[in-house]
Parts: sequence; structure tokens; C-alpha cells
Amino acid sequence: MRVRTMTCGAAVLVGLFSTAAAQQFPTKPLRMVVPAPPGGSSDIIGRLLAEHLQKRLGQTVVTENRPGAGQTIGNAFVAKSEPDGHTLLLVTVSYTTSAAVYAKLPYDPVTDLIGVAMVGAGPLLLTVHPSLPVKSVKQLIALANSRPGSLNFGSAGAGTIPHMAAELFVASARVDMVHVPYKGIAPAVTATVAGEVPVLFASTPASLAMVRANRLRALAVTTAKRSSLLPELPTVAEAGVPGYDVATWWGVLAAGKTPAPIVSRLNDEIRSIVGSDDVKARIAADGAEPVLEMSVERFNALLKEDIAKWRRIVKERNIQAS
Repeated sequence: MRVRTMTCGAAVLVGLFSTAAAQQFPTKPLRMVVPAPPGGSSDIIGRLLAEHLQKRLGQTVVTENRPGAGQTIGNAFVAKSEPDGHTLLLVTVSYTTSAAVYAKLPYDPVTDLIGVAMVGAGPLLLTVHPSLPVKSVKQLIALANSRPGSLNFGSAGAGTIPHMAAELFVASARVDMVHVPYKGIAPAVTATVAGEVPVLFASTPASLAMVRANRLRALAVTTAKRSSLLPELPTVAEAGVPGYDVATWWGVLAAGKTPAPIVSRLNDEIRSIVGSDDVKARIAADGAEPVLEMSVERFNALLKEDIAKWRRIVKERNIQAS
């Protein structure tokens, strides 16, 4: 009984300490680590969040770019940082695909980092070259089944989200299509417009101009729900592949053992920031929508679900990083 009482007492003290730490947080300047080079959408969003956090928290928030190795260098840096909430990580959906594609990482993507808040999410577009005789997902599946192994799909490179979205489609629709990787989404879009490859899953910003110019045909969005930005397009799931769901997203993580009250405080602050006009406009420019209501618990469950899904696809489709 005495041991149990002491254990309970220690747990209470830890809880009180964590709550007190959250009330005092932040006690020093913060860092927003972006595991990508300056200038891209992740960098812009990371800097916007840092600017707003600085105003709301009353402490300097410095944006720090740590690109390289499929974004894993920056991820590892934050995973090994002091778990006090003062070092944050701006990630994309690539965080979950990297966890699946790379056999060895210098951190555990499930336990060494914790999800703080999702910032925004949006669909990829399933597009085809206009010469391909299909105008729906069902017609694409039928065509692929009539030509097993002869229909190609492009991607931004092995293990990227356009590649993984296509591989999930191939596995879910049970079709035989061949992957043709390019060095980035821009050359992949150019190749699809030129007719080098007939099928491409691409981000909205990368492909929408070509769709509107009728140089690509959009068949569907990849998310479970239709996009408010493109409400006329069906989802892949409703158009013929039940259960299909792929989103591109941005989120903020922290070191895995960061006290829950601090994580909760940051979640509240970031959700408020995401509702501001300039942040919403930036997210919309990337073809996505702000995520205003996702709890810490739901975000972390989503991270685990996505990592498990991509690991399954990597194993089934024998995918290797380029």
C-alpha cells in the first residue's frame, strides 16, 4: 500500500509540475524548424506561423531551415531536442511517407515526435492527358484492365506523395500500371502535358492551371470529401475506388516527451492562428483548406494511421526510395 501511495503521489507531482510548466511557457525564444529549403510552401507557412506565434506568446520565434535526406535531417534534429515545447517542427504529409519508405531513420516517427496541430489539408488531383479516352475513374480502371502493364503514371519521384497516391490507387483498384519517376512535380506535370505519360496524381497548385487550360483532364480529387475549391470534381472513392483517401497536409510537431499541457497550449494557439486571414489565404493558395477543429489526440491518431497505411503499400508494392 505504501509503495502504491508513493507511486500515486509521484504521478500527482509530475502532473502538477507539467501544468505549472505549461502556465509559465514559454520561458525562452522558440525555434520553428522547417526541414525544407527556403522559398517553398512549407517555408512560407512555417514563417507565417512563427510570426503569429511570436505575437501571441510574447517570445521571439526563429524559423530555421534544415533540409536534406528527404526532410529527415530536420525531423531528427527536433526529435532529439529538449522536450519543452520551445523547438517545433513544420512537416508535410512527407513525414508519414518517409517513415514508410526509409528502412532506417535516426528517430522513431511514432514515439520520438508528437503531433501538436494540423495546419491545413487538401487533395491531390487525379489527372490524365486529354488524348486518353477516359472521362471518369471507372473508365480509367476499365482501360487499365484492358491494357495490363501498358499504362504508365508519372510522379515527382519514388516515395513522394504523388507516387504513393498512385500506388495506393493501383493496389486499391487492382490494376496493373507502370511507375515513371521524374525529378520533381514540375517536370512530371510537363511530361504529362506533353503526353510522355498519360496519368499523374499531382498537387492542386502544380496541375490546376493545366487543367483549366484543357491541357490536362482532372478526373477526381484524392481526399475522402470533395474539395470546396473544386466542388464539381468527385472523390476517387465515390467515383469507383471505395475507401480511397489521400490528403496533402501541413502540421506542427514537437519532441515526443513534451508535456501534454504544453502541447495542448500550442494546439490552441496554432488553431487560432490558422483562422487568421493571411494564413487561410496562404493555405488556399496551395489548394488546401485550414484545419481549425482537430484535437491533439486526433492528429496523432492520424499520423499513426497514415504511417501504417504507407508502410503497408511500400511492402505490397515493393517501393524503394530513389
